[in-house]
Amino acid sequence: MIRFVAIAYLATLARGFAPVSLQGKGFVSQVTTTAPLSVTTLYPSLASSLAVVSSGEKSSIDQSTKIYGPESKETPKVLGGVKIGLRKLVVITGASSGLGLACAETLAKTGKYFVVMACRDVEKGKRVAKERGMPDGSYTVMKLELASLQSVRDFVANLKAFKSARPLTHLICNAAVYKPTDPEPAWTDDGFEMSMGVNHFGHFLLVNLLLDDMSRAKGARVCIVGSITGNTNTVGGGLVYPQANLGNLAGFEKGATKPVAMADGKPFFGAKAYKDSKVCNMMTVSELHRRYHEDTGIVFSSMYPGCIAETALFREKRPWFRKLFPVFMKYVTGGYVGEQEAGERLAQVIDDPQCNKSGVYWSWNGGAQTVGRWAPDGKPRGAGGSGGEIFENQQSDAVRDTETAKKMWALSKKAVGLTNKEMYKNGKLEEDL
Repeated sequence: MIRFVAIAYLATLARGFAPVSLQGKGFVSQVTTTAPLSVTTLYPSLASSLAVVSSGEKSSIDQSTKIYGPESKETPKVLGGVKIGLRKLVVITGASSGLGLACAETLAKTGKYFVVMACRDVEKGKRVAKERGMPDGSYTVMKLELASLQSVRDFVANLKAFKSARPLTHLICNAAVYKPTDPEPAWTDDGFEMSMGVNHFGHFLLVNLLLDDMSRAKGARVCIVGSITGNTNTVGGGLVYPQANLGNLAGFEKGATKPVAMADGKPFFGAKAYKDSKVCNMMTVSELHRRYHEDTGIVFSSMYPGCIAETALFREKRPWFRKLFPVFMKYVTGGYVGEQEAGERLAQVIDDPQCNKSGVYWSWNGGAQTVGRWAPDGKPRGAGGSGGEIFENQQSDAVRDTETAKKMWALSKKAVGLTNKEMYKNGKLEEDL
């Protein structure tokens, strides 16, 4: 009972503790599950607009200030086939920090993979790759701003120019934005609320634009990082307010663009916006599996890497909280996992032969559906934290709601302007679903 009270108290303070999949500041903070940077920190040019919104004087943000403009466009790299050689080609979004960087490092150092680090800040990506000792010739850094659908399309074009006829083997959609304390929504270049726009819509378009190419690769895999916060059958998703809930997707039906900030059409709530986006991520995996696995052979999966408690995610919290929370996650809930181990887990989903099953939500050490159980070493086990073996976890009923997932897919396709011509086999499989 004492443990439960402690969990409820700290969980309330954490407000959705450690959605372990923010983007590293690689893009809109393409946080690899680890950095709830404020939008004004990431985009100083938006500060004045957000200030106006916060003051209540005006409810619109100046969309003339683009996050991704002509000056942001990257010159395509070419002749990548020579660099790639016989290695498998993997793209990782949000690879400039946190979970994405740890995964990129792990895969690059195996010698079996050539890693494309898809980041908002290319120079930062290059710097951290060298700092982490990623072998020369094992990676390249390419521009990807998921807060812009045009940037997503430019990235896909640049990737194809770089790799030439070589198909993409693996895609890891890891980057994310988390803004639980923002009182007002920020908007992507296309008018989506930032969390949903980056975490879901940007990745939804990216995956669909690459499916046809990946279908030519042997043993191709796509992994979209999920979160316990989007699953109400877990401690973090069911106990910690607010719970994820897409409702009847009224917001998506209205186009999901400004001034509509939430998937359910209700007023903006930053913590819930993140959780809803993770539900959409996991539903996307289920729909990709249902629609395309049999025809393409691509393995589609999601995963929860554990709670990375020592991250920039809590930089806005008071010092005592930042000091206590990792200890709490280690010794009370048992959900703690270090950044490097989390990265190795994400890499395992791509590399391990036992993960060659499509439509699975992978977890470790209990999957965070309960608090940890006592162990002789004093560290609770069974809550998704460090250690343990990989297993097929079960998602919440809401995430596995097929009818809502179908609706989410159709409305997302419309929102991002995805045409049948851009899809796998010119969208022919869509006609039968």
